[in-house]
Amino acid sequence: MNKLLLSLSAVLVASVTTFSAQAQEIKGDAKAGEKKNAMCIGCHGIVGYQASFPEVHKVPKISGQGEKYIASALNAYKKGERKHASMRGIAASLSDQDIADLSAFYAASGVAEGATAPGKAADGSAKAMELVTKGACASCHGDSFSKPIDPSYPKIAGQHSDYLFVALKAYKTENNAQIGRGNAIMGGVAKQFSNAELKELANYVGKLPGELKTVPESRFR
Repeated sequence: MNKLLLSLSAVLVASVTTFSAQAQEIKGDAKAGEKKNAMCIGCHGIVGYQASFPEVHKVPKISGQGEKYIASALNAYKKGERKHASMRGIAASLSDQDIADLSAFYAASGVAEGATAPGKAADGSAKAMELVTKGACASCHGDSFSKPIDPSYPKIAGQHSDYLFVALKAYKTENNAQIGRGNAIMGGVAKQFSNAELKELANYVGKLPGELKTVPESRFR
């Protein structure tokens, strides 16, 4: 019996390892992603477009965002780790290849050849800098807030401040079927702050120069 269990365990481990390797081999195709973004451009391809849930705020800029972060976010919506009805519905309709292709497309969208990355972020108000230090924000998002230490983390410099505020509050939300984000690291950071402090942080980061853009559909440019 023990030998049988060991054999079954070995097969299971081998299967999981093979599946993980296959998942890692999925490569995004930006050109294919451009043909798959019909559900994205209706919100993310309109400059200044606002969502109304859970409160009125601009939808995030995703052109120029990190490829692995976009994939990570879409998978989080797909799994329900990020609670947002419309985004979950869209993400649930996407295959792993679709997610990889869309991520590759938006990571390259609006990126100018030869553009230099933003340098160290300028200081904000004394209060903003106190909050940034307390949250150790630069330790993950980089001292420019545009060069995260892990590619699955987002660039946040220049992102819409009202979106950042809503996102930060979502990390604090618990036991709500419609709102919330399940990320232990960000949850621990966000819960240190009052909502007023989160707004101060969001306003500071949102005013920084960054690489994020909203790129309209070609026929509307």
